[in-house]
Amino acid sequence: MKKILNDYFINESTLALLPATHHEYDTIVLVQDQKLYVRKTPLQLIKKACLEAGSSFNGRREAVIYQTSFFNKVPIPILPSRDIYAFPTHSPSDFQCQWIFYNHVQSIKTNRSPSKPSVKSIIIFKNEHQLSMRESYYLLEKQMQRTAICILQHRSFLDSLFTKQMY
Repeated sequence: MKKILNDYFINESTLALLPATHHEYDTIVLVQDQKLYVRKTPLQLIKKACLEAGSSFNGRREAVIYQTSFFNKVPIPILPSRDIYAFPTHSPSDFQCQWIFYNHVQSIKTNRSPSKPSVKSIIIFKNEHQLSMRESYYLLEKQMQRTAICILQHRSFLDSLFTKQMY
């Protein structure tokens, strides 16, 4: 029997947030070794995590847009001090939007199996878990690259800020 949670705290073990079409829960949370079922949407969980980390979702999003000029499917630094960054697979307001946590992705491959034509790609996480995706390899790789740029921009800003404080 599935244990359904009212809430979930995004942390270093979170691999992905998947929207669910179920009357008892709205999100399937993939963590290191299990699936959790939560009564909040993926976007609600992301927004709450940003607030708990000291900023709003919109504030984080605007900062990334300012630093990178990415306007669509913007990666979100949820808790940068712990390297928790996530990227959306669609517009965050789209029901189909899944959130993938960058630091857990080992690789992405194109699905070449004719038995599952709706699966276009597969994300392989560092713990060897595989997630079948309807999104293309190209889209997911692009989101990974955007997230890497977001991380580098954020770190270089913090490094320059630290350097300025030293002098």
